[in-house]
Amino acid sequence: MKVPLYLVKERREKLAALITRNGYLPVKELCRQLEVSEATTRRDLSALEGDKRIKRTYGGAISEYDGRFPSFTERHTHASSAKKKIALAALSFITPESTLFFDNGTTVYAIAEALRQRTVVPIKIVTSSIPVGELLAGTPGVEVFLVSGQLLPRQSVLLGEMAIRSLEFWRFDLAFLSAEGMNADGIWNSQAAIVDQQKAALKRSKRGIFCIDGTKLKQSAPHYLLPWSKVDLLLTDLTTRRLSQAGIDLRPEQYCSVTGSASARNEATALFNSSTDDELPVHFL
Repeated sequence: MKVPLYLVKERREKLAALITRNGYLPVKELCRQLEVSEATTRRDLSALEGDKRIKRTYGGAISEYDGRFPSFTERHTHASSAKKKIALAALSFITPESTLFFDNGTTVYAIAEALRQRTVVPIKIVTSSIPVGELLAGTPGVEVFLVSGQLLPRQSVLLGEMAIRSLEFWRFDLAFLSAEGMNADGIWNSQAAIVDQQKAALKRSKRGIFCIDGTKLKQSAPHYLLPWSKVDLLLTDLTTRRLSQAGIDLRPEQYCSVTGSASARNEATALFNSSTDDELPVHFL
């Protein structure tokens, strides 16, 4: 039986709203939420793509985040002084023979810039950030690998289901991650696709370091990443007093401030490095 056109339009509006709200959803999840077949969902996605309302990816769709959200270049210059301080402090956590994950945040890019000047080698870096890959490619002693996935050109990032699946073939000593907001509830980011990728990277990592400057304090974003109880380390330019005033109370081994003394940072590094490492499974091609 042919479905009336008004019902088709209504369903596609719901589909567009789902993708806009979540940023990324696999086709199977779209089918489940809309209670329609995969064939119907794919026809609707094609129609929405034709209207330039979404961008399709392998297994799902990403909303017009790439066009609406400030570009990588625009974000790169924001709070640059704090990012540089955080980046220099981050180098103390990197040791030779490490395998690291770098996400697409501009603070993490600052770590790549610092690493290029003060190389800790040999290391392997896996990243979803095109600028990080381009910056470190060719650096002696640094092997660079890009995740697979859809390229969003303004954000200079690789995202989507294929990007997440490609992380299964790695295990990381450290993951360096960014965020759009932090408050008493935890850490937040701008897009579901980014949060999904960060969660996947954390699952493949022995430990994760969140590099977040003070402009993100008391801020939330559309998508929740994790609570503070699940954070291994926050590397920031904020003092413990500022964090506490915002309702964020961390254990000593969870926190390192670039505004503190060198001895305090060394102590934080030692506390963090003394935590127990767990072996992770790895898939081989």
